[in-house]
Amino acid sequence: MLTRQMRFETKAIHSGAPVDESTGAIAAPIHLSTTFARDETGEPLHGFAYIRDGNPNVQQLEVALSAIDGGEAAIAFASGMAAGAALMQTLPRGAHVLLPDDCYYGYRNIAEEYFERWGLAYTIVAMEDLDAVRGAMRAETKAIWSESPSNPLMKIVELAALAEIAHGAGALLVTDGTFASPALQRPIEHGADVVLHSTTKYLGGHTDVQGGALIFAKRDALFDGTLHARKIIGGVLSPFNAWLVLRGIRTLSARMRVQSENAMAIARFLATHPRVESVFYPGLESHPRHDVARRQMSAFGGMLSFLVRGTRADALAVTGRVHLFTRATSLGGIESLIEHRASSEGPGSRVAENLLRVSSGLEHADDLIEDLAQALGILCGGRESRIGVTPDDEE
Repeated sequence: MLTRQMRFETKAIHSGAPVDESTGAIAAPIHLSTTFARDETGEPLHGFAYIRDGNPNVQQLEVALSAIDGGEAAIAFASGMAAGAALMQTLPRGAHVLLPDDCYYGYRNIAEEYFERWGLAYTIVAMEDLDAVRGAMRAETKAIWSESPSNPLMKIVELAALAEIAHGAGALLVTDGTFASPALQRPIEHGADVVLHSTTKYLGGHTDVQGGALIFAKRDALFDGTLHARKIIGGVLSPFNAWLVLRGIRTLSARMRVQSENAMAIARFLATHPRVESVFYPGLESHPRHDVARRQMSAFGGMLSFLVRGTRADALAVTGRVHLFTRATSLGGIESLIEHRASSEGPGSRVAENLLRVSSGLEHADDLIEDLAQALGILCGGRESRIGVTPDDEE
């Protein structure tokens, strides 16, 4: 039987994974049925009635999600956007929400385009500035939305301090934990009320599934209201996608360990390169919130971003020169990705035109560094810089 004392790696393997009683199968079967039989009194035979209400695969995934993130309950969704939207739609009309100044642009778009329609107001705040957070709180504030690390600037916020501010005002602390994943950081342990994940990313882990999830510290009225929103509005995860995410969770810890090691090696290389202006990675001692990240995270994750010294064209030239990195958005898969973030976000992006975002995969770190070295070499008069050798050092 699973207990809270079990270590993360064990929970990730065994939670939500009973042996199939009908066949003895170790791997969970996929239940694709959209409807389920009822008995002669009209009650569901095995607790399931219709796919939008619940499904065996989705239920297994939710058990696993709540276990690995330390919550009492979880709700799986068709995407991370669907999860975030459903949670916001449970807030009462007139509620006020604090949003971070650096957050996933999709949630900023939700606030800009839909909050007013839903009767919500919002204020954008630099969440690492606790005095600014306190100053932005209102009597109507019902939620503080946080990201740590943030997307794409890798900002780190002090979750316990934000929880104290939120709870002191009768508000919720919601944390998007996608970049860290539960393998490296569990915000509920630091006081968060709800954790959001795009399970498309590290939890799925193989660039082949879309999904989202909310994990609740308490199974309470907020959980009930959000579950109702999923049922009525319909952002339901498919059985096959639930099965894929559950499969991904089994290897999450091992993948995150290698991806964190690779990202650290890449970040250290980039931090010394003459054609790199700045590197954003909480594992670097130069990161302004490195000490907070060390307290909250067991490792620093597989995501980083950096500013190419130069223009938008220079940054795009680097992405055009890589061979091992795939030019693509998203993150958390086994393969390494690089993207010009402003191009990915499109019109209205607030990201610097010379910023590139990297998702480190499971390749050998030296190969990834060599690929970046030769790609950055295009900015050095066509000469390719070698690892540990700057262009100015070359003969």
